Amino acid sequence: MIDKTCSDQASGLRYMSLMKKTKVIAVTGGKGGVGKTSVSLNTAIAIAQTGKSVLVLDADLGLANCDVMLGLRVEKNLSHVLSGEAELDDILVEGPHGVKIVPATSGSIDMVELSPSQHAGLIRAFSEMKTPVDVFIVDTAAGISDMVLSFSRASQEVLVVVTDEPTSITDAYALMKILNRDHGVAKFKVIANMVRTLKEGQNLFKKLTLVTDRFLDVNLELTAIIPFDENLRKAVRRQRAIVDAFPRSPSAIAFKTLATKIDHWPVPTHASGNLEFFLEQLVN
Repeated sequence: MIDKTCSDQASGLRYMSLMKKTKVIAVTGGKGGVGKTSVSLNTAIAIAQTGKSVLVLDADLGLANCDVMLGLRVEKNLSHVLSGEAELDDILVEGPHGVKIVPATSGSIDMVELSPSQHAGLIRAFSEMKTPVDVFIVDTAAGISDMVLSFSRASQEVLVVVTDEPTSITDAYALMKILNRDHGVAKFKVIANMVRTLKEGQNLFKKLTLVTDRFLDVNLELTAIIPFDENLRKAVRRQRAIVDAFPRSPSAIAFKTLATKIDHWPVPTHASGNLEFFLEQLVN
């Protein structure tokens, strides 16, 4: 009787493990220099500090820098996966608090010029990973390339990082316009980054919504306001995340608040109809 009960419990645990779904979040923004990678890494580490297993894809495939920002040594990267020399699980690099990084290449034109079918193959490859993942963060490249659009629409949530500059607002709008009109993405979560005050962050969000409300059929949510923080530059020079190097600094606290919000976001219960990361989890 005891053996049967233990067996039933073990089967139940295996079933629960198989049913566990991954939250997939794209961090994008249209313009370079708005702090997408900083947001991606600091948020990932803040989530990992709560005990979750977190995976970050450095999706700037030709100008990768996640590993550099954290001072990590990389032996293999996504180019080895695409060539068939390695599986995704083989190239993972471990960062602070157990965060796993999927490293890309730097200075490789071949990776920048991947075809849409290669993007799709890469997205599908994540469904075959054996490494458990609670939260998957995709740190996209800048711009509105096929690569950025593919990875963004394959994610469950799209976080748009914006700074209080006209070019940042314009480029963020252009990205959302294409994702909405051409790919059916109807909701975006906005991060007002590097702002001086809470009011400045709120006003930045208003500037963005004034344009989207007039021309697009989308739902925008101000998800986080990350303050300008001198300690961020110090942390970058030390090749550390600010949530680790200066955990009580204003921006570190903001990233931890964002991590708490993400923990409460529901995971979709079914597929959207598009190609998605970890699609099999949603289908099953």
